[in-house]
Amino acid sequence: MTSEAVAQSRGAAAVEALSRRHRLRLIELLPWLAAAAAFFLFPDYLPLGAQILVNILFALSLDLILGYAGIVTLGHAAFFGVGAYTAGLLAAHGWGEPISGLVVAGLVASIVGLASGAIILRTSGLTLLMLTLMIAVMLQEAANKAGSVTGGADGLQGMKVWPVLGLFHFDLFGRTAYLYCVAVVFLGWLAARRLVHSPFGRTLTGIRESEARMHAIGSPVFRRRLTIYTIAAGMAGIAGALLAQTTQFVGLEVLSFERSGTILIMLIIGGVGRLYGAFLGVPLFMIAQDRFAQIDPVYWDFWIGLLLLLVVIFARGGILGLYEALTRRWARRP
Repeated sequence: MTSEAVAQSRGAAAVEALSRRHRLRLIELLPWLAAAAAFFLFPDYLPLGAQILVNILFALSLDLILGYAGIVTLGHAAFFGVGAYTAGLLAAHGWGEPISGLVVAGLVASIVGLASGAIILRTSGLTLLMLTLMIAVMLQEAANKAGSVTGGADGLQGMKVWPVLGLFHFDLFGRTAYLYCVAVVFLGWLAARRLVHSPFGRTLTGIRESEARMHAIGSPVFRRRLTIYTIAAGMAGIAGALLAQTTQFVGLEVLSFERSGTILIMLIIGGVGRLYGAFLGVPLFMIAQDRFAQIDPVYWDFWIGLLLLLVVIFARGGILGLYEALTRRWARRP
């Protein structure tokens, strides 16, 4: 056998081994089994469940650029808000078909991500961080200024969202909204999972670990970073559109720094760069926030801050990072 044939054989074996490694495992179905169980066990909390699912998709989009490409941002809400306003304006001006609204919102957010990323991704460090924040602030002020179109501080109202697939009306109990969110988030998760386990996703991890080394081997670093930034912007836009359609209201807060910071905190609690951190951090944060707000309506922020402090001190990789560390420690035991 020639050396070329040996190399091809080894390459095929490596590809097949990688494919087996990333086949869907039973444990990965746990979030979806939990979502199905919650529909029947907690019917009074379905609106909260829909909000949790929206934020899971939003956090998942942030994880693609922060956890895998190493792009630190404080303005990811810019794309979330663009998607929300796009879907909201469509529904308020006669086109309330939800699925096409999601698609258009994702495309518009991707275009904004591509245009802004082509500029800000040429910088790094603190400059990059501040530019991402400024993009979100500028868009929020633009939405506030264009009050005749967006509703300004009063929010965009008058939305009329049509039934999903022309069959399922959005009811007062949030059943349709919840199932609609489950379906959209599931598709988003499948796309993200496929992406991070692809050769493209591997190069993103390499860029995060050592950008100089990836330059040295000839990888198009800027183009790869811009590509994932655009994809993540589109996913965030779909999350924003999902929020607008299920609540039938869009306010300026969808573009706020607070939303960018909160989703970052949620992802840190769950675990950055692990794909499933969003599925743990978002529910934990939002349920804790709901409980603390009921127990201590005035100082509930203190308890949220204490929770984050404990995670940072004792679980630096988030909950999933702590789980991995404990698993490794257990495996080393004789």
